[in-house]
Amino acid sequence: MLKGMTFEQTAAPVAAAQTAEPVSYERLARATGRHNWWRPFLGSFVLLGLWLVGGLLIIAAAMAIGAFLDVPTDADEWPQFGEIPDVALLLVATAMALPATALTVRWVQKRRWGSLSSVVGHLRLPWLRTCLAVAAVPIALLLTVSFVIEPEDAPWVGWGTVLTGLAMVICLVPFQAAAEEYVFRGWLLQATGSFLRSPALVVIPQAVLFAAAHGWGTPWGFATLTVFGLSAGWLTIRTGGIEAAVALHVMNNVLAFATAAAYTGGLSSDETAADLPWALALFDAALTLLATAVILRLAKRRNLTTHLTPPVSALIPGPSPIPAR
Repeated sequence: MLKGMTFEQTAAPVAAAQTAEPVSYERLARATGRHNWWRPFLGSFVLLGLWLVGGLLIIAAAMAIGAFLDVPTDADEWPQFGEIPDVALLLVATAMALPATALTVRWVQKRRWGSLSSVVGHLRLPWLRTCLAVAAVPIALLLTVSFVIEPEDAPWVGWGTVLTGLAMVICLVPFQAAAEEYVFRGWLLQATGSFLRSPALVVIPQAVLFAAAHGWGTPWGFATLTVFGLSAGWLTIRTGGIEAAVALHVMNNVLAFATAAAYTGGLSSDETAADLPWALALFDAALTLLATAVILRLAKRRNLTTHLTPPVSALIPGPSPIPAR
């Protein structure tokens, strides 16, 4: 044995920690789930199929209830429950997109539904409330101007019917509007972002499809719906979440449906924003752009989290969530 001698073991150099690139909202499908080129396409068909099945279940339930209660039917054998229940069924059928998107992201892309909500993995409720307050002002102004330009000549339905209609609107319209946002500004935006890096290009497909989904009315109506889709998509990317888009859509639909509920035949009207005349369409688009600018300004002042910095455990099925701002 050799005494008086020491041996030094040189420590292996520690690899420098690699800083992962922050992930913006539209790229979350690539970063938080299993990504292959075919998954966004397959998922779109799965989502549409699940949404259709959900709607058919609502129709089947309505027809069964109508038959049980011996409700009168129209020429197509559809039960006539009345204006408010019929609109409620339509809203519920649209809201079936919410579970459809949740199942699609979990089954096809193996990620959490919260990754469609925001970069922190869930809806940021304080931010959602702020956006709702901002959205209320321009939408109320638009409704006021629309009544000045095109006064409503339908008779008043009475307080009982109005309150019943308002209760239905408040309970169901937020889910209907949010469902559309999760499809267009959630799934479709992230599906497009799986292939395109430019946010300016990512927002275009979902905006055009959103406008087309509301029907082909006037060119001006289609244009203002496209502007809304572009603005909502841009807000979603720049704020890192779907809250602002949901707020604009929910507030618009709640106030519009609530106003329609006050007049005979208002809720059953098949007119949408796609049918707007040029003057109202231009005013609507201008107010949408103004609200977008205000919300972006507020998001910047709040230093809102707009990117996900890996690890991404909060958005992948597993037990370890990341902290939210």
